[in-house]
Amino acid sequence: MASTAEQMRAWTGPALLTYGFRPFFLFAGLWAGLAMALWVPMLAGHLELPTAFDPVSWHAHELLFGYLGAVVAGFLLTAVPNWTGRLPIVGWPLAGLAGLWLAGRLAVFFSAALPPLAVALIDLSCLIVLAVVIAREIVAGRNWRNLIVLAMLLVLTIGNAVFHWEAANGAYAAQGLGLRIGLAAGIMMITVIGGRIVPSFTRNWLVREGDPARPSAVGPFDKAAILLTLFVLCAWVFMPERALTGGGLILAGLVQAVRLGRWAGWRTGTEPLVWILHVGYGFVPLGSLAIGVSILLPDLLQLAAAQHLWMAGAIGVMTVAVMTRATLGHTGRALTAGKGTGAVYLALILSVFGRMLAGFLPDMASGLYSLAGGLWLLAFLGFVVLYGPLLLLPKPVR
Repeated sequence: MASTAEQMRAWTGPALLTYGFRPFFLFAGLWAGLAMALWVPMLAGHLELPTAFDPVSWHAHELLFGYLGAVVAGFLLTAVPNWTGRLPIVGWPLAGLAGLWLAGRLAVFFSAALPPLAVALIDLSCLIVLAVVIAREIVAGRNWRNLIVLAMLLVLTIGNAVFHWEAANGAYAAQGLGLRIGLAAGIMMITVIGGRIVPSFTRNWLVREGDPARPSAVGPFDKAAILLTLFVLCAWVFMPERALTGGGLILAGLVQAVRLGRWAGWRTGTEPLVWILHVGYGFVPLGSLAIGVSILLPDLLQLAAAQHLWMAGAIGVMTVAVMTRATLGHTGRALTAGKGTGAVYLALILSVFGRMLAGFLPDMASGLYSLAGGLWLLAFLGFVVLYGPLLLLPKPVR
C-alpha cells in the first residue's frame, strides 16, 4: 500500500486536492466572509436573497451548518488519517465531497425555487457522506476511542435535518430545536477535541521555550467537566427556558473556566498561535454563563446576544485558531503567527464582543451590528489573503 506521501505525490491535479484541509478550509474562509457580506445589507433591509429561509435563519444556518460543516470536514479528513494510520482522501473523491458542500450552499441560497425536501437532501449530503467516510476509517483502523467524534458529527447532521424541517414548516428556525442540537454538537466538539489539542499544543510550546510550567494532566476533573457539559447541553436543547437549565449552564460555565485555567494559557502571551486556542476555548464557559444568565434574568441579557458567544465566539474563534495552525503545520511552515495573523485574531475577537455589546445597548444596536459584521468580514478576508496561497500551492520541497 502506498504511503500518505506517495499517494499525494501520485496526484498530478491541483494542489488544492492533496489533503482534506485544503479545499474545506479555503471554502470555509471564503464562505464566512461572503455570507457576512450578504448578511449585513440583509439585516438593514437593503438586500433580499432567493432563499426560503427567513433572513436570520439563513444567517444562523450558514454559520453553523455551512461554515462549521466545512471546517469540521477539513479537520476530520486531515486528523482521522493520523488517528487511524490510514490514507487520506485525495484527488477527485475529495473534490466530489467538496462539491457536495458547495451544492448545499447553492441549494439553501436558491431554496425559494426548490422543494424543501430536495434542499434538505442536497445540503445534508456532504455531512452524511463525511460521516460514512469517517465511520469506515475508524472501523477499519480499529480506532474505537474516536467513535465519540463520529457521534458528535452525526448529532450535527441531525441538527441540520431538524433545522430544515422547522424552516419548511414555517417555524423560526434561528431559535429552534435544530439550531440548539447543532450548536450543542459544536460546543461538545470544542469541549472534547479542544480539550485534547489546547493543552497538548500548549505543552509543546512551553517545552520549546524552556518554560518549566506545564498544563495539568488530563484526569478525572476533565472527564467530569465533559460529562457535566454534555448533560447540561442536553437539558438546554430540550428544556431551554427552565430555571434548572439556566443554573446548570452557569455551573458548567464555572467548571469549564476552571478546566481552562489548568492549561497554563497565561504563559503563552508571546505566541498568538497558542494563546488564540485558549481564547477560543474561553468562549465556551463565557457563552455558558451568559446563556444561563439570559434564561434566569431575561431582562438583563438577550438570549441572541448571549448565544453569539458560542456561535461567533467559541465556534468562530476556535475554528480560525485551528485552521491557521493546521494550515501552517501541514504546508511545512513554521508554527508561529505573524502580525497579519495576529490582526485576524484581534478583528475576530472584537467582532464577537461588538455583537455582544449590541445586546446591552439597543439604541446603538444597528451600528454595532454593522461594526461586528465588518470586523468579521475583515478577519476572514485576512485569513483568505494570508492562508489562501498556502492552501492552493504545493507544499515546499525540502
